[in-house]
Amino acid sequence: MLTNLEHLGLAVNDLEAATALYTALLGVAPYKQEHVASEAVDTVFFRVGGSKIELLAGTSPDSAITKFLAKKPEGIHHVAFEVDDIRAEMARLKGEGFILLNEAPKRGADNKLVCFVHPKSAGGVLVELCQTITD
Repeated sequence: MLTNLEHLGLAVNDLEAATALYTALLGVAPYKQEHVASEAVDTVFFRVGGSKIELLAGTSPDSAITKFLAKKPEGIHHVAFEVDDIRAEMARLKGEGFILLNEAPKRGADNKLVCFVHPKSAGGVLVELCQTITD
């Protein structure tokens, strides 16, 4: 079950400039910066009430973020929802006919297991499922 809007992921070309912009806009400094080597992406996270904003910048030409920004302007890349049991939610969504971009959850940023739902099956929106890793 989807339990909460976890974060909005924003694709940016210049992570340093975007971090400065969002620090000024939100009035708070980011709480975390992280490199996710498996996705070739650098991330910066801000807390906004009970949700978060994730800034994403590609670190290689093969990064999904770099490819996204080659086709579209900076802005919303994905919407992420928190789930209690990512494997059960993946099975439920697959049973409902949604297309998952990965068959098993993988480690993502901010201590999460993640899975993405293809935008073609989700009204044009890339949806991320997130479950906090408790180990």
